[in-house]
Amino acid sequence: MTDPLLPELLDLALEAARRAGELLRDGRPADLGVAATKSSPIDVVTEMDIAAEKLITGFLTEHRPDDGFLGEEGASTAGTSGVRWVIDPLDGTVNYLYGLPTWAVSIAAERDGETVVGVVAAPMRRETYRAVLGGGAYVGDKPLRCRPAPPLDQALVSTGFNYVAAVRTHQADVAQRLIPRLRDIRRSGSAAVDLCDVAAGRLDGYYERGLHPWDLAAGDLIAREAGALTGGRPGQGPSYDLTVAASPGVFEPLQGLLEESGAWHD
Repeated sequence: MTDPLLPELLDLALEAARRAGELLRDGRPADLGVAATKSSPIDVVTEMDIAAEKLITGFLTEHRPDDGFLGEEGASTAGTSGVRWVIDPLDGTVNYLYGLPTWAVSIAAERDGETVVGVVAAPMRRETYRAVLGGGAYVGDKPLRCRPAPPLDQALVSTGFNYVAAVRTHQADVAQRLIPRLRDIRRSGSAAVDLCDVAAGRLDGYYERGLHPWDLAAGDLIAREAGALTGGRPGQGPSYDLTVAASPGVFEPLQGLLEESGAWHD
């Protein structure tokens, strides 16, 4: 890690994610309710999403006041330093609302539009994943490496579903087409955790339509630095239309199957 800025950004992201994770884990009210909805009545925001984003942006602004922000719960400033923080303060909000353990804090740092640092803290797993561009990926101090690629029909693949019913219905049709061609499909409810599970070798692949930059920025870097391939439709990068991450050898056939199945449109 020869660039002196990157260790600083990584340390700040790790500390901000740690603080937000502790707030979410230890401060969850017993009567937690929905504070707002977004794309549909089941796409929810809780008071804890909002509190965690305020904690993260406040901490980062204190240390780097000239940086920009893009956050799921509304943080949006351009900044003047060339660095922008892309933040999902609580990825897996519905899991969190129901008391399920699969949720995470996702923080990425971009420099001049390129993601250079990614941190995903999963407090209920007691795991924090991290990566620096060109520096590999780790969970704690353990290096991460994606799984050796099996044949596609032996691949365990995760996905997610949109909160808009019409979109979700088409996604279910795509999953139905894929299931006979794979070992099985999982659905965790957190894109950030799924991307880190590809990095950690717990999944052979992952795909989803409808992800925003804050959903995937940190996890995408972590997966790539662990040796996975990531993209969208053939020849394109990850996007709202489609995000795919998989071990080399699984990526291309999975991407082709998703293209054939129309996974990139509603």
